Amino acid sequence: MPLSDNLEGSAAVAVVVDGYSAGNFYPGAFAALGAEVLHVQSTAELMPTLSAPKLSEYVENVVSADGDLEALVRRLKPYHPVCVVAGQDGAVTLADQLGEALGVPSNGTLLSPARRDKYEMIEALRRAGVRCADQFKSEDPQAIVDWAMARGTYPVVVKPLSSAASDGVSICKDSEEVSRAAQAVLATPDIFGRRNREILVQSYLAGTEYIVDTVSCDGQRYTCGVWQYEKSLLPNGKNIYDRDILLDGHDSLVTDLTAYIDEVLAALDVRWGPAHAEVIVTPDGPTLVEIGTRLSGHIDSGFHDRCLGHDQAGLTALAYLRPDVFKEQYGRKAYTRLQPAAVYEAPTTATGTVSAVDERTVASIRSLGSVHHVTVKLKPGDRIVPTDSLLTSILRVHMTAPDERQLTADYERVRTLKDSVYRVAE
Repeated sequence: MPLSDNLEGSAAVAVVVDGYSAGNFYPGAFAALGAEVLHVQSTAELMPTLSAPKLSEYVENVVSADGDLEALVRRLKPYHPVCVVAGQDGAVTLADQLGEALGVPSNGTLLSPARRDKYEMIEALRRAGVRCADQFKSEDPQAIVDWAMARGTYPVVVKPLSSAASDGVSICKDSEEVSRAAQAVLATPDIFGRRNREILVQSYLAGTEYIVDTVSCDGQRYTCGVWQYEKSLLPNGKNIYDRDILLDGHDSLVTDLTAYIDEVLAALDVRWGPAHAEVIVTPDGPTLVEIGTRLSGHIDSGFHDRCLGHDQAGLTALAYLRPDVFKEQYGRKAYTRLQPAAVYEAPTTATGTVSAVDERTVASIRSLGSVHHVTVKLKPGDRIVPTDSLLTSILRVHMTAPDERQLTADYERVRTLKDSVYRVAE
């Protein structure tokens, strides 16, 4: 039933802006608490680089591609939304604007640029006295090279200002690599199809990297998962993801990372909704790589229910729809790990066109005891290229088991099978 037929209905209405990829978990999460969900599409056509929103799960899709915020607010007001959430990184700014204009619980627009632009993000931390990286930005690749040379310490990290999924990120060990990486940023659009106009260069943070996922409700934060990254550094300077490994929620490191993230959330005025942070524990202590006020990219509600007892989308819906319940059950607390878990992003060195998917191999992976879900990312006719980011990994495998040894053994088995999943034609 179109939402316009139910303006006087009793169901609460949540607005999701650009519900791509992980944002696809919002409709079910809000529906589970009795709310209806409306989708705002900020582009005339759906973005081809991201997993499309399942529009059939929304009661209405409002296309607003002209940038007219006032008109969009007028369109949404009659539905009396209770919240506006961003379905992916590129939707954060519009979600903040709509939330503020509609007068619903929101992080507001004052620090919205710092929650999206990676340069402004780190500068906001610096102003608040929160540990952060050195950095510089410019639209001139030579200026980026000059900054790195003047600083005199390599490696450095070069990346776009506002992309996602490790898109365009390079670790550079000399000025020539910095120059190539800077020019590559300007030569390619980000994953949302927007032109990169400036380049960001930052000091390299040496140490182990972690994901810290949170949900906030009127300033009360709940840490809903901390995962350790395992990465592989390629010769081309790309540091690709391998496994995300769930830490025990009672680990002292979780306490330390949560304390640091509380400082980050305060500096960026994140009081409502989800956040997905990447933090490196350096010799000086935890230091932010970046944070997005959106769901974690590896969310899977059934998977997280098994290993954590909850998922970030469901917690976000609870924070907005039943804030008193959220604060009582989750406010200022951290998760308990129910059983070991990992998410594997399978890389490839293959180049060519996928001619077929070997379903027997996929079935063999799915049959492993700890495998909860396998995402086969490519289909016949798609190009397959050597992995240099999350966007070019070939499989995502969610794995969890009570026995750590089984989890490790199944992971090693998946590694031996991954290259047989696709048949590739040159």
